[in-house]
Amino acid sequence: MIDTTYALSQNRQSFLLDVSTSSLYYERELSEQDLRIMSVIDEIYTEHPYYGNRRISAELKIRGYPIGRKKARTYMGIMRIVAVYPKKKTSIADKSHKKYPYLLKGVEIVRPNQVRSTDITYIKLP
Repeated sequence: MIDTTYALSQNRQSFLLDVSTSSLYYERELSEQDLRIMSVIDEIYTEHPYYGNRRISAELKIRGYPIGRKKARTYMGIMRIVAVYPKKKTSIADKSHKKYPYLLKGVEIVRPNQVRSTDITYIKLP
């Protein structure tokens, strides 16, 4: 969209295209090594979603990738993954939302196919 080799400045091009100039940031190219490390981080995160950047960095060192925690944090930021842990005030209900009743309360499950549930399984995509 924005061409840096063009005669018009980037500011003028962004004005003509009605795009904010603050959105014209440098996007780093990822090398094969970066992608390999990110794949290993994805495996670690899939096994242990509660690991933060320090534990993932330590696990990477065990697996032969000498990566510091700041670099691990950078990779996790690119992948948009964060450690799963209890956050503050997660059980406080919003007063404006409707509360739905638990329909299985007091129901004794005694036969197959009486109750159904779902399972969300993670499948790694290329």
